[in-house]
Amino acid sequence: MFSLLVNIPDNVKWTQNGVTVAGSKGKGAATNQFWGPNGLIVDDDQTVVIVDWGNHRVMQWKNGETTNGQVISSDNGQGNGLHQLDRPTDVLIDKETDSLIICDRGNQRVLRWSCRSGTTQGEILIDNIDCFGLAMDDQRYLYVSDYQKQEVRRYQLGEKNGTLVAGGNGVGDGLNQLNYPTYLFVDRDHSVYVSEYWNHRVMKWVEGAKEGIVVAGGQGRGSALTQLSSPQGLFVDTLGTLYVADQGNHRVMRWTRGDKKQGTVTVGGNGRGAGVNQLKRPFGLSFDRHGNLYVVDNNNHRVQRFSIEQDF
Repeated sequence: MFSLLVNIPDNVKWTQNGVTVAGSKGKGAATNQFWGPNGLIVDDDQTVVIVDWGNHRVMQWKNGETTNGQVISSDNGQGNGLHQLDRPTDVLIDKETDSLIICDRGNQRVLRWSCRSGTTQGEILIDNIDCFGLAMDDQRYLYVSDYQKQEVRRYQLGEKNGTLVAGGNGVGDGLNQLNYPTYLFVDRDHSVYVSEYWNHRVMKWVEGAKEGIVVAGGQGRGSALTQLSSPQGLFVDTLGTLYVADQGNHRVMRWTRGDKKQGTVTVGGNGRGAGVNQLKRPFGLSFDRHGNLYVVDNNNHRVQRFSIEQDF
């Protein structure tokens, strides 16, 4: 599924107190619990699909279902069988085939898992890859970050080798390098946005470019508005505004297009904690079509929704 096209005006704000829409019952393996959730995606009907990293499964929570989620992939424990996952980190919904595409990080593979009832195992799309993040463009090309090779590759579904679109020049902080790329976002122009865990920045690689542009952070690790600390999830709206899960600072940051100097705090930033206005190591983030913000609150084992304060 190509990411929802959300047009959010520059002057909009979000409520600072989040509502828990998935999880909230502490760390565990029950259907109302997570163990260190990672990536997520929000479907058209506000169904939230979340990677439950420590439980080696993918969960679905329908809008309004705050009590229990549904396991929609493996729930067979950690392992490398086709009916199992091992510390997955990201997920996409592919509407064309009614399936999930899962970054099965611990097994160094990308799997397709049909959403049709009765599915008991996935099929390998790409193997021998140290994947972390996934994205898909409007042509249904799949983008995968490789945190060991320090690169991002683009694949036609069914293709095994892919085409290099970012990095691939060894580990480093040069404009043509990456250092532990994690989550990805691809915009309508097929530019690839990459979170770099150890460079504390977000890079934008225009299609066909040999080097990237720093669009957030890049000023060393820190908590100033010019800085990020081990960024994770990304989202870019139709105006080119970038949203980043600033994991180490327990906040979500917003960078408007062209403003490379500093961002603004969207939600969080009130210290590490479990309060309604706090986050503890945010990972994935996304928006629904109404502009409400969803954040995977990793260390609180929950997903928080921050409502938009005005309609647009």
